Amino acid sequence: MLDTIDHDLSVNPPPIPVTILTGFLGAGKTTLLNRILNGDHGLRAAVLVNDFGSINIDAELVVGVENNVISLANGCICCSLRDDLVQTILQTIDHPEQPEYILLEASGVADPIGIAMTFNNPRFLDRIRMDSITCVVDSEQVFAHPEYPMVMDLQLRQIASADMLILNKVDLAGAEQVEKVKRMIDERFNNIRIMEANYCEVPYEILLAVGRFDPIGMATETILHDSHTPFNIDVHGKGEHEHGSEHRPTFDTWSYETDGSLSLEALRKTARKLPGGVFRCKGIIRTADVPDHPVVLQVVGRRVDITLLEKWNGNKPGTRIVVIGAPGSIDEMDLRQRFDACVLQ
Repeated sequence: MLDTIDHDLSVNPPPIPVTILTGFLGAGKTTLLNRILNGDHGLRAAVLVNDFGSINIDAELVVGVENNVISLANGCICCSLRDDLVQTILQTIDHPEQPEYILLEASGVADPIGIAMTFNNPRFLDRIRMDSITCVVDSEQVFAHPEYPMVMDLQLRQIASADMLILNKVDLAGAEQVEKVKRMIDERFNNIRIMEANYCEVPYEILLAVGRFDPIGMATETILHDSHTPFNIDVHGKGEHEHGSEHRPTFDTWSYETDGSLSLEALRKTARKLPGGVFRCKGIIRTADVPDHPVVLQVVGRRVDITLLEKWNGNKPGTRIVVIGAPGSIDEMDLRQRFDACVLQ
């Protein structure tokens, strides 16, 4: 039954996930990248930027500068994009401190689809994978230039390419404007996940696929409630909360576990049809298709990625899934029925 798995799935070391960050000029992309580069989040991330001058890195974090690469004490590196994007990416993934994650900042006037196509290059095979295209939208200024229809057309193309949207600066825009923007997006696009934010304060657990997520050794309670986890997520309905910045939104979470074997085809179909309020879903899966190998499921917005790992490393085979969504969006009974339907009797 291996033919039911994606054609590029293998048991090699997992490829490095990549997020393309898009959005029009001034939307807040650089604010988000600054937060990642300066953050105490435990991620060894590589951030590829068009202009070092736009990045405000804490001088105390800088431990080295060499060949257009700034190395930081928190394990991150900041790289300047060159004309040869393929070569820049290869140099990044071959860095002595190999990153766990790569974020690539697209120019504010760039169409991200062309950049995404770069990652189909055979030289990247099994080395990196596209995790998501995330678009930052300035909710206050999105309609600011009606006299320039090309500006709106570009913003719509950026939104259309995205798996998830960060609707930024909602405090400046106000509730009425935010709802107007959301209606516009809903009318034009199908089921795009929208996160409202100020200063792009979005939990890393939603934005990035790595961090402290260990698919083999994970325990649901550790992921959601470990005091060392840098993600600011309120767990509704469980009586437990992690407190952080009062400006950050809360997110609902739900977990699923079973010892049964799942159908890979049914799982893929379920993952593609998750409710629109689900931002991210990930877990380790026991399947009937490849019972000797754990399968890793990653869902980011509308993007579904399924990969195969080599072995269970002594852990008991089983399925453990975590779903993260917008406040009030998690229907536990509905989600349980969806995943239960994937279990083979």
